[in-house]
Amino acid sequence: MSGVLVMKSAPSFEAIRGEIRFGESMAKHTTWRVGGPADYWFVPEDKTDLAAFLAVLPEDVPLLWTGLGSNLLVRDGGIRGAVVCTHRGLSSIKTTTTGEMNAGAGAACAKVARYSAHAGLSGAEFMAGIPGTVGGALAMNAGAHGGETWDIVNRVEVLGRDGRLKIRTKAEFRAGYRSVSLAENEWFISAVFELSPGDTVTVKEMIRTVLTDRSRSQPIGNASAGSVFRNPSDDHAARLIESAGLKGRRVGGARVSSKHANFIINDQGASAADIEQLILLVQAEVLEKFQIELSPEVKIEGVA
Repeated sequence: MSGVLVMKSAPSFEAIRGEIRFGESMAKHTTWRVGGPADYWFVPEDKTDLAAFLAVLPEDVPLLWTGLGSNLLVRDGGIRGAVVCTHRGLSSIKTTTTGEMNAGAGAACAKVARYSAHAGLSGAEFMAGIPGTVGGALAMNAGAHGGETWDIVNRVEVLGRDGRLKIRTKAEFRAGYRSVSLAENEWFISAVFELSPGDTVTVKEMIRTVLTDRSRSQPIGNASAGSVFRNPSDDHAARLIESAGLKGRRVGGARVSSKHANFIINDQGASAADIEQLILLVQAEVLEKFQIELSPEVKIEGVA
């Protein structure tokens, strides 16, 4: 680990109800199963507890938010600062009679899809194909099978670094392909999704189709982080990577999936450095062969 964070003042966590760990290995909490230790690892009991945590955390302490740990590469040196894990304390899902569904940032997208089906609501089926949580899906406008998260958003709840909660409407954000405008030092806490009445049997069948297609085309069961690169305009990253002859290419314990070229899997005890080096190698070879620069979809955080 490359040192520890030196703070101007030590925070007091006496009033915090959630779980705080120090020097927690991020390899336990990322789907790539790599990553060094985080100075602070915090799992809030609920949004009030999270707001209290932020209110006492010194402003000089960097923050990283995670859910299930997909779409994230944490370097081997770990995280200097605090990691907030939303998956346990912010994972509630509720529906209303007006066709709205309120889901916490830590709720798994696949669970949101299943919940909507049981509630007789349609429109969230595509979320069954997103491997992360609602918070991450909101932050990057995650999509699958022709649907995108912000297509069904009505409004969101956000939390500022000062610990204050606010409701914001969809109109206050600009959502594009794998991108969303969000104020600095503000994070998604929950979202209200606007869905349509649907037949439960039909919606469940659509979800099964999404999951079957995902299982057939993606390396489910391997340690990966989802799609590594954004699709370039009018093309697909997987096609470019495969056409460059990179399926199966390996750096250390990391390998480009032979099943889906836009996935990198950890199949032989890879380090984060192995994965990052393979990402750079893929970018360089695709650029050389096609003059197209692939942009990572995964977030790369931490120190080497």
